[in-house]
Amino acid sequence: MNMKLGGARRLWTVLLVVAVAAVPAARGLWLELPSTGTKCVSEELHNNVVVLGDYYAFVGEDYDANATSTPTITVKVTSPYGNELYHKEKLSHGQFAFSTTESGNYLACFSLDNDLGKKVTVGIDWKIGIAAKDWDSVAKKEKIEGLELELKKLEESVESIHNNLQYLITREADMREVSEMTNARVAWYSSTSLGICIIVAVLQLWYLRRYFQKKKLI
Repeated sequence: MNMKLGGARRLWTVLLVVAVAAVPAARGLWLELPSTGTKCVSEELHNNVVVLGDYYAFVGEDYDANATSTPTITVKVTSPYGNELYHKEKLSHGQFAFSTTESGNYLACFSLDNDLGKKVTVGIDWKIGIAAKDWDSVAKKEKIEGLELELKKLEESVESIHNNLQYLITREADMREVSEMTNARVAWYSSTSLGICIIVAVLQLWYLRRYFQKKKLI
């Protein structure tokens, strides 16, 4: 009996480790901004996904929270259809958050407000889905901790994977439909082109035959 309990506990431990590993981590990016123009990052997302982004601008390659002077930037986040989700100017750091309502590429664009004549870098912490969730608040609200909290994370992770699979299946079906429509149009175009070529050839033969008959060559 004790061996069975020990085996069950080890199994739960393995599941929890897998669950924690399966939860998407935040994606950290560093962008070197040009003196003029804009630099953007994009992420392909499906509908109903929570996105949280923290950004901070600094001079050089190493971020110093105690720096006396920091560059200011303009930040703009847009949806796949060009809807503006976030727009701030003259900030050195900030945060944007939104839930997606459209499927496609979401753009976050950064540009310098003034040319400092120095290398300016923007650090971005991009969190999506489960990684963007405040699990401390969830634990306090639902009064769960330890094993229950890890199981909650596992449940959310499985649901997220299921939603991603459903999204991929839908996209595959849409792409297959577009491919079939394209193939049908190509086949119709090919048949039409062949028919036109045959008609033109017949008309040319008919015209040449009449021409030679009038000239009494045949």
